[in-house]
Amino acid sequence: MWANLWACGQKRGQNVPMSYVVIFRSTRKLDDGQLYSEWSEKMENLVKTIDGYEHHFGFRDAISRDGVTVSYFTSLEAISQWKNLDEHKMAQQLGRDSFYEEYSVQVCEVLRDYGFET
Repeated sequence: MWANLWACGQKRGQNVPMSYVVIFRSTRKLDDGQLYSEWSEKMENLVKTIDGYEHHFGFRDAISRDGVTVSYFTSLEAISQWKNLDEHKMAQQLGRDSFYEEYSVQVCEVLRDYGFET
């Protein structure tokens, strides 16, 4: 089923300043995954250098190859900086050429953040 790929996180319900989420939905192509794994690790390390990056998490279904990554940022400027980094642009092109059958990106403003824990 779904494999959790959790990165760093923040507890819900904390008083958090305005934040934004980037939702990246994708379907992976069939491949050995080596080049994808290398670039995925590069991008994970690179996004953490962006001033305004908060955290992210993702899931991918091994059977359908469908996945979702949700990334949190403090500003639209931080998202723009991330989108336009040269190394990230190279990864985007590799994604279109080699990694994904399809993908979509949504940028959303977090209006409310609450949850339940036992």
